[in-house]
Formats: sequence, C-alpha cells, structure tokens
Amino acid sequence: MTMTETEARDLVVREIRRIVPDAEFEDLAPDADLRRTFELDSLDFLGFVEMLAKDAAIRIDEEDYPELATMTSCQRLLSSRTATPPTS
Repeated sequence: MTMTETEARDLVVREIRRIVPDAEFEDLAPDADLRRTFELDSLDFLGFVEMLAKDAAIRIDEEDYPELATMTSCQRLLSSRTATPPTS
C-alpha cells in the first residue's frame, strides 16, 4: 500500500511524539532538522527509526538515516518505500 505524504507526515509526528510527547509541529519548517529541533540524541533517533520502520512495514538501513533529517525528506522516503510496484 502506498503511503501518501500526508500519511507519512502523520506517522513521523506520531513517532516523534512517542519520544517527545510535547513536541510542537505547527510552526515546524518542512526542511527543519528534526534531530536538532526536538533534541533527539543518538538513542532517541535510533528508536524513532525503528518505530518508523515497524509501523510503515519497511526496511530502513543506516545508509538511509540522512533521508530522515527533515519532515520533507522523511515523507519522501516513506512514500517511495511504501509505493506499490507497477504490475506487468
């Protein structure tokens, strides 16, 4: 099932709020650094990645971590990884 960018954003918000319950997203710039904005240390970020992978039912490797830097890049990664391949 293909995840829309809105669904991807909602998932990112939900997972960050599991780590930072009072996280505010209303004024978050699409290209703001998520780790810096929400003060995610290495363990918090790893937990965030694991929860995203589990809930999106996708594999996220360490090489993909740079793609999880901003809301925009997270949405792009989640949408592309959940895209249903065309049938032939």
